[in-house]
Amino acid sequence: MTQLITTELVELDQNLGNAPEAVIRHLASKVAAAGRATEVEGLFADAFAREQKTATGIPGGIAIPHCRSAAVTEPTLAMARLDPKVDFGAKDGPADLIFFIAAPDGADQAHLKLLSKLARSLIKKDFTAALRAASSREEIVELVDGALADKPAAHAAAAPADAVSVGAASAGSAAGASAAGATAVSTGSNAAPRRLVAVTACPTGIAHTYMAADSLVAAAQEAGVDLQVETQGSSGAKPLDPAVIAAADAVIFAVDVDVRGKERFAGKPVINAPVKRGIDEPAKMVQEALAAADNPNARRVPHFGAEEQAEHDAEEKGEHIGQKLKRALLTGVSYMIPFVAGGGLLIALGFLLGGYDITEVADTVVVENNFGNLPEGGLTTYLGAVLFKIGALSMGFLVPALAGYIAYAIADRPGIAPGFVAGAVSGFMGAGFLGGIVGGLLAGYMAHLIGTWQVPRWLRGLMPVVIIPLLASIFASGLMFLVLGGPIAGLTLALNGWLSGMTGASAVVLGIILGLMMCFDLGGPVNKVAYAFAVAGLSAGSADNQAPWQIMATVMAAGMVPPLAMALATVLDKKLFSLAERENGKAAWLLGASFISEGAIPFAAADPLRVIPASMVGGALTGALCMAFNVTSQAPHGGLFVFFAIGNLLMFVISIIAGTIVSALAVVALKRWAAPKTAATVETVPATV
Repeated sequence: MTQLITTELVELDQNLGNAPEAVIRHLASKVAAAGRATEVEGLFADAFAREQKTATGIPGGIAIPHCRSAAVTEPTLAMARLDPKVDFGAKDGPADLIFFIAAPDGADQAHLKLLSKLARSLIKKDFTAALRAASSREEIVELVDGALADKPAAHAAAAPADAVSVGAASAGSAAGASAAGATAVSTGSNAAPRRLVAVTACPTGIAHTYMAADSLVAAAQEAGVDLQVETQGSSGAKPLDPAVIAAADAVIFAVDVDVRGKERFAGKPVINAPVKRGIDEPAKMVQEALAAADNPNARRVPHFGAEEQAEHDAEEKGEHIGQKLKRALLTGVSYMIPFVAGGGLLIALGFLLGGYDITEVADTVVVENNFGNLPEGGLTTYLGAVLFKIGALSMGFLVPALAGYIAYAIADRPGIAPGFVAGAVSGFMGAGFLGGIVGGLLAGYMAHLIGTWQVPRWLRGLMPVVIIPLLASIFASGLMFLVLGGPIAGLTLALNGWLSGMTGASAVVLGIILGLMMCFDLGGPVNKVAYAFAVAGLSAGSADNQAPWQIMATVMAAGMVPPLAMALATVLDKKLFSLAERENGKAAWLLGASFISEGAIPFAAADPLRVIPASMVGGALTGALCMAFNVTSQAPHGGLFVFFAIGNLLMFVISIIAGTIVSALAVVALKRWAAPKTAATVETVPATV
């Protein structure tokens, strides 16, 4: 089996920057330089996306950034001992020991089990002390290889990667049995111990899943509690024995993803928390589970599906109603965008082939004509009508998809059908984008509420497929028809009329606002709101009402500025950027030209206080110019590559160039004079290996 770590993957007592993203990028570059990844940026993006979901710092000055990535060619560990430390989100402060775990998408089970074993070793104080005392890279590699190898003389017998037993929690304890039948913890008396079961799972399933399991088991052992853990990780999961679950007093879910087979725990008192809490506060979670077991009013695992009480979830996971609402809206927008992007481009191609009057004849042409009976205008008119109609039908899913997936984010799969129906009603009533949001929220929350009802066993199977969709559809769509649809339709009509009437200075102000929003978080919530606002009105555009097309052009042009500006800045003053950033700059030219704002994220992640303000200045200028010169776009995506769908193409290009130059000059100026330089600049390897 390939060695997971080598001396070239180790950094000792180095300054790798003052933020997690800088450290992760540097370690990703080492993995690529060692020939174990095809590119730096793909690996960094996957690892940093994982870091943003849940911080990987754990108590004891340790952090384990990790990911599974298509860029990785073989399972790899890269390690850094930092000086100074960097804050990775642990409660006890910054970390000096960083282990970067990079696994391929299709990593084999043997490698995944070794990676999981390493993660478990990092919660052992003697192992981390030895890492801090090591004087050479060779010594670090030897220590890690020793932790990965089975050494019965030094440690208790290792538990399988898919099960955690009490004995695996700490050195010197009895060897643990599997999760299906581990022995009880001895309490020093004849009294049987309290019994708990737990499930741990994280999105990647490599590190936190197993560390949380071992931490919980160790805490249970100290409390004299028999705890059996099912680790639902990437190296496989062995389900807990049903008899063990039946005998348990309570269950702990330390998870960041849905628990597989959750119905097995139905009726048990439950403590639910993110997986990281299982590492940070295992003793508290064990005590909370014991208290829940003694409390007849404690929250219990539902008797069907994955639905849970929203209020309790928000309280236990620290997620406020505003955060839940934002998550639901972003989910709806993200699922809506493919319908819009594909449909909008098809409509634009239809106009290119069939002309702008294709809208008047498309229905007749696609029904009455074919390749053997071409309409007036010939083949191009026929193909234009077909493409336009496919695009129009795809765009017709805009509001239903938005509403359906907002409801899905709230109530899981039972919410999809009532959400789609509420969205369709919104479209029928003329309530549009705003109605879709309201309908989706109503459908989702009603489906979620119905899902918490306690019903007879014979009815449980019908709940998610019949009862919930039926009642939630009646409630949400009924409200849209009887109460809300008309007022929202009126508001939508007034908003469209106001936008259509914007000219001169007011249109320029709108362009500035949209430009600022598109560059504020580069693909984040604010950016998505501006983009969704533009695409929602795209289908309402016409030769007589070009305001929606102007808004679309403004949003697209402003979103192209940040990556293009960063690319230009790396050319204007190379010394201000690391080698990796200069390589990113080369790729950013194409990303920017394609309207992929995320091409600027590597720059913003490394230096947000200078890159983001500079991007916003250029984006605002581009937005203002586009609106001032009546630039239009009938395509929702594609950048310069949908030039055929752009009205006043010359000013579209000039607006982008102007904003790009301003942002590039601004970021260069800010990097030179706005803030002191760091003590050391970390050079990284090129993105290609």
